[in-house]
Amino acid sequence: MLITFSDFTSIPVLWLQIAIAAIWVLLILLIAWVVNRFADKPEIVRKIVHIGTGNVILIAWWLDIPASVGITASILASAITLLSYRLPILPGINSVGRQSLGTFFYSVSFGILVAWFWYLQQPQYAALGILIMTWGDGLAALIGQRFGKHKYKVFGTEKSWEGSLTMMIVSYVVSSLILVGTQGNSWQTWAVSLLVAVIATALEAVSFLGIDNLTVPLGSAALAFFLCQLVLS
Repeated sequence: MLITFSDFTSIPVLWLQIAIAAIWVLLILLIAWVVNRFADKPEIVRKIVHIGTGNVILIAWWLDIPASVGITASILASAITLLSYRLPILPGINSVGRQSLGTFFYSVSFGILVAWFWYLQQPQYAALGILIMTWGDGLAALIGQRFGKHKYKVFGTEKSWEGSLTMMIVSYVVSSLILVGTQGNSWQTWAVSLLVAVIATALEAVSFLGIDNLTVPLGSAALAFFLCQLVLS
């Protein structure tokens, strides 16, 4: 049967919004499943999910999806990830050879940021926090593992200067794109972005047990929000 444009316009907007976001997440999970099925690279699988699903915040912002949807999705994802540490629900995502609650903290941070900044009608800060975690932390781990030759330790956790530099650069790019796009092009905006990038990198460096998936997005978003209120208002 031919599907016409009028068929889509008859769908309630909320369900269409949810469907678009769900399709994106399912596509990322499908890609991760394929990689996990045919390649024994659990860290790559985690980063596909980490980076891919985080971008759903842009869909939520673009489509103005209600906060209740994001919070509900966060609660469900948090429950599933907790179960996955005991049951093989998400094979390949948590099996990275180290003890970590990163996937759980990832889900929790999404819900907190949506609840906070959707309520304030400032969704750009939720996007900033999530995307710094998504792209900054995700690429820092990949670059650090692949090219990290200069190591250092914080609280017994080994990091690399190459990974931390990647974290800072990506965080600065993400912050700048979002803040310049929403707050305007000024030296204050660039300065806030730089400070946010530095603090995000520091939070990632001192993390353990995957808690950076909570401290980095919340800390970055909160710092960007309060600094912008201070210097741009």
